[in-house]
Amino acid sequence: MSGRSGRCRSEEARVAILAATARIFAARGYDHLTIEGVAAEAGVGKQTIYRWWKSKSVLVVDCLVEGVLIPEPLDPPDTGDLRADLEAWLEDVFRLLQRTDGEDLIRSFAAAAAENAEVTRRIRDKLGAGSALSARLESAVEAGQLAPTVPMAEFGEMLVGAIILRGLARAEVDDGAVQRLIAVVLDGPALR
Repeated sequence: MSGRSGRCRSEEARVAILAATARIFAARGYDHLTIEGVAAEAGVGKQTIYRWWKSKSVLVVDCLVEGVLIPEPLDPPDTGDLRADLEAWLEDVFRLLQRTDGEDLIRSFAAAAAENAEVTRRIRDKLGAGSALSARLESAVEAGQLAPTVPMAEFGEMLVGAIILRGLARAEVDDGAVQRLIAVVLDGPALR
């Protein structure tokens, strides 16, 4: 739930607001994103935005959930080889993070999440149950590549947590980093 209330919104205004938010976010980051700036960019009144989104953090998360902030899908493939699929997925994610806008994106989401607990929940929902990662892990269970007793939520949180931590720390991803991370997650004692 995005915190929206009031009468039905115009789809055109909604799309314009989300697009304006994404443009400003990409150009200036979360700290310099303002409702006033979004309203001016979208050609709507700021009261229109506040009627549907209670804060800029909730607006940013709606952009994430609707795929406006990260236009390229970052879904893990499902080739039947869980290890290779997770490695390919993490390499794509880390490649995104190594771009300047990728680093800003992670830091901005951390700032938005710190500001609003609802944002944290929505980001977790987007990346957790029901996400492409969760679906890929469920597929691995069905294929016998993961035990059905593996705690899926925690498994996914380990991977997403590593991504966020590396993004916040601006840590370089050296050769073999992805393989080492996947080895810790897949070969760890909890999965034996």
